[in-house]
Amino acid sequence: MGKLDGKVAVVTGGTGGIGLATAQAFVREGAFVFVIGRRQAELDEAIALIGPNAKGVQGDVAQPSDLDRLYDAVHTERGHIDIVFANAGIARLAPLGSLTDNHIDELFDINVKGVIHTVQKALPHLRPGASIILNASIVGSKGFANWSVYSATKAAVRSFARTWASDLKGRDIRVNAISPGVIETPGYGTVGLSAADLDGYFAFTKTMTPLERNGTADDVAGVVTFLASDESRFMTGSEVFVDGGFAQI
Repeated sequence: MGKLDGKVAVVTGGTGGIGLATAQAFVREGAFVFVIGRRQAELDEAIALIGPNAKGVQGDVAQPSDLDRLYDAVHTERGHIDIVFANAGIARLAPLGSLTDNHIDELFDINVKGVIHTVQKALPHLRPGASIILNASIVGSKGFANWSVYSATKAAVRSFARTWASDLKGRDIRVNAISPGVIETPGYGTVGLSAADLDGYFAFTKTMTPLERNGTADDVAGVVTFLASDESRFMTGSEVFVDGGFAQI
């Protein structure tokens, strides 16, 4: 018996990193998983890795119509949802003084609007006892230079866990947020650092973490799986840090 036997899950941004590791963990625990990702080739590769208890839907969470197609597929094939992991997001570096509308819009469209649409469009399909997990970040409560807009989007995501937990009172639907620290995933390759600078960044963050290492996607996936399961049934509105202690000391 798995922790998620018979449950139906949706994972956004599930073609790599934390999303892929979590989709794999969900399936190992008995869930059927729908994964949405922007690029078809990467989506096909991810589904092959996850296995037969997963279905991929190509789409962008910043496009509400793509989410409609996702939830139409879920409704047609499974009829309901038990778990939503709103994981899709992007990070881009830019210092105050060089912020552009394109930078701001891209981050807010995916990291904030995308999360709103992902959850709001899932609501008609969620059964009592369902769990919604939002992927925030330690940057939502820290003040790192050059990360201002990204940090603001993740602070908004953390806030959603509180307010939506209140909005859904009476429906027996839980909403929690995870806040990962430095998790070494391919996504860091798009933030705007050179390979050498990224290596230096990872080396530095290890020294700043009490556990003296950076995290892995599997480290986060285990916590998300716990929040998706009935083991966390008395948790809602919470923020769970998965950061090796980085933001805690």
